[in-house]
Amino acid sequence: MPKNWSSSRLDLHLAMGTGSGRRAGLESALREAVRDGRLPAGTPLPSTRGLAQELGLSRGTVTAAYDQLVEEGYLSTRPGSGTTVATVPLSSGEPTRPGPVRALPLHDLRPGCPDVGSFPVRAWLAATRRVLGADTLKAGDPQGRIELRTALADYLGRTRGVRTGPDRIVVTSGFYQSITLLSGVLETGVVATEDPGHNAFREVVRRAGHTLLPLPVDAYGARLEGLDAQVGAVMLTPAHQYPTGVPLHPGRRQELCAWARATGGLVVEDDYDGEFRYDRQPVGALQGMAPEHVVYCGTASKTLGPGLRLGWMVLPPGLVEPVTRAKELADLYTESLGQLVLADLIATHAYDRYVRSCRLRYRRRRELLLDRLAAVPGIMAQGVPAGLHALITPADERRVIAACAARGVAVRGLAELHHDPAGRAQGLMVGFAAPPERTYPAAVDALCAALSA
Repeated sequence: MPKNWSSSRLDLHLAMGTGSGRRAGLESALREAVRDGRLPAGTPLPSTRGLAQELGLSRGTVTAAYDQLVEEGYLSTRPGSGTTVATVPLSSGEPTRPGPVRALPLHDLRPGCPDVGSFPVRAWLAATRRVLGADTLKAGDPQGRIELRTALADYLGRTRGVRTGPDRIVVTSGFYQSITLLSGVLETGVVATEDPGHNAFREVVRRAGHTLLPLPVDAYGARLEGLDAQVGAVMLTPAHQYPTGVPLHPGRRQELCAWARATGGLVVEDDYDGEFRYDRQPVGALQGMAPEHVVYCGTASKTLGPGLRLGWMVLPPGLVEPVTRAKELADLYTESLGQLVLADLIATHAYDRYVRSCRLRYRRRRELLLDRLAAVPGIMAQGVPAGLHALITPADERRVIAACAARGVAVRGLAELHHDPAGRAQGLMVGFAAPPERTYPAAVDALCAALSA
């Protein structure tokens, strides 16, 4: 063999391994030798016949391996010159190491996620079998499958008081995409958002070029005295304010709708967990009071699970076309199978039954949390009996979060949700829905121990 090849000290017998995948092993061994510089650029390789004899392989196997690596750019060949190593940027010689893996908390009491362990697997699979067919896999509609939009129009009308038809619904991959699309189609201007409120969604609005106006939140929800004709849109959570947990007062609902009618402003209603009220019927959607001025946004994230990536917007007529066009430009359309399965679950009322079972289970969890917290001095819970989290008010938010982390409990602080966190009220958002049923009592015990420390 050529001296350059021999001096590389490349033992292909070892590098290739054994077994039936000898061609793949040869390719891999040569590829790595080129990458790490053991076979420098320009090194001539043995003939396919010579290397086949040395390794005990068929000549066809070696030829196929050479051809593959030539196609990938690791080797080069010219008629009459044989095969040589191509010029390839060398690696550092160290294997690529993944970044640090964030350890999962022992007890996840962060807000915003349901108990995905209770997902209705049997009902979902049965619905999948019913809807799966050739039509399911065809290209979708940017506005969303008509089957889901029809089912949603009925469901939202009877459960949330939303006034709509299928033609005014656009299906998205969740509220994050919904607010991104809306922010892009609205004329750049002033958008009022709750303070405190969801900081991630607030940033979406800011990145779209809008100016943010904070609306302070009190015991009656967002205060509206800052609204005037200069404000183009208001984004809020009227059924269950995030994060304080209070509903928007009826008088303020009427005031907000009057402002929208008088100024032509838009109200964006995030009904993120409106199905979950535990002491009475859920408060109806604001959209029912002013359907021509309110964008209603909902998702399956708080009922079935955030991993499904299914959300929807009910739009005033003038926004349907621009939002649908923006959706088409963003990702063409939402995948069809999940839409059709959810439509089937709604049409057969399996979705209603599942939400009712979750409502009962989450009510019990909330009651257990409040019972245990009642024994902790200096701790108060705020908000109406609703949603998937409770807001509690410790004296020192940062200290309690650190004490929780030391016990493997993950919670979320209130300060970061303010427009200006400095000097804001202390608080912890405690999610009571996500932990598995069997571990939830231990999670609450660990939280109370941290609060008492």
